[in-house]
Amino acid sequence: MRKKTFLKIVELQTQQAQKHLDEVRSIYSEMRGYKHDFHHHLQVLKGQLEAGEYDRALGYLEQLDDDLQHVDTLLKTGNISADAILSAKLAQAKKKGIKLTIKVQIPDRLAVSDVELGIILGNLLDNAIEACEKIEEHARFIRIYCRKKEKMLYFSMINAAGEKQKKHSSLFLSGKQGLHGFGLKRVESIIENHGGWCKYNSEDGAFTSEFLLPIE
Repeated sequence: MRKKTFLKIVELQTQQAQKHLDEVRSIYSEMRGYKHDFHHHLQVLKGQLEAGEYDRALGYLEQLDDDLQHVDTLLKTGNISADAILSAKLAQAKKKGIKLTIKVQIPDRLAVSDVELGIILGNLLDNAIEACEKIEEHARFIRIYCRKKEKMLYFSMINAAGEKQKKHSSLFLSGKQGLHGFGLKRVESIIENHGGWCKYNSEDGAFTSEFLLPIE
């Protein structure tokens, strides 16, 4: 039963990661469209201003601004899969009043697939958001640092948490019927299968996740 539950979680996470990836590709396509149409927009505005139609030009600018704000909410890390999952999860975090500090640069190509990277980041962010939800809003935070170090990608995340969690084997379990443990196990499995390394640490008030992943 435990194996069946784990496999179901793996399937659902893979589907979710692919969905986020498709969404962000659509956003990138839309952004390229705006770049392509930039000259057209300038010509329209120039014509409206030359004709003295200032209110119409202002309305045109406001519409462009609204459209661009919708498109430009995407976090840009250098990796489309990371952009997809981080943008989606961090938007959730903001809605829950979690203070975010993000310094992330990720190469376009890694040893893991796009979907696997989405699953790694998605699991870690889900756990961080879940932990933050259990404490008072003013104390919620997530800090993420990620950079290339020689031929490896180094990732570090610290998030607010409650009391120190008990460790079972190499993993930590939450009160969510062990699913927190399944998520960390999934992350660990993917990273180690690609020759990487990961580490988790729980202390009163904070939980830390770190990993090193080969760059292709």
